[in-house]
Amino acid sequence: MNINLMQIATIHSPFCSLEDMPIQPRGAKDTYATIEFKKEYQEGLKDLEGFSHIYLIYYFHKVFNHELTVIPFNDDTNTPRGVFSTRTPLHPNQIGLSVVELISVEENIVTIKGIDILDGTPLLDIKPYIENFDKIDDTTKSGWMKATKDDVEIKRSDNRFI
Repeated sequence: MNINLMQIATIHSPFCSLEDMPIQPRGAKDTYATIEFKKEYQEGLKDLEGFSHIYLIYYFHKVFNHELTVIPFNDDTNTPRGVFSTRTPLHPNQIGLSVVELISVEENIVTIKGIDILDGTPLLDIKPYIENFDKIDDTTKSGWMKATKDDVEIKRSDNRFI
């Protein structure tokens, strides 16, 4: 299999250290950031400003290993969990996914809100969040995850995934 991924932009955020960062966008709901697209991809931003939210697909550029079991931040039982049942960055392919609020698009700069991503993170792709496609009203299971929305908002990273 030949996979050809390339960096199309760089995410600029106020988070310069992996420690003490919000662990999900919900914990950074008032945090603004910008995405600086390479000029050759600027034309692809046309019509994006009509969406309220976007998906960011990015590369965890400061993660250099993977684990098949991890103890996630929001698991107060300290139980090792299979990495594919978590949102930790220690997956075999260090790819991140976040839904953020789109604030503006100006030339090759996209301003967003609600970001929990390290400054300098390479962006691989961006896609619009479309409620009619993406919203799931009848979710009933969250697996082992018992943290409330409030718990997630205040939880910050430590050094376990550095």
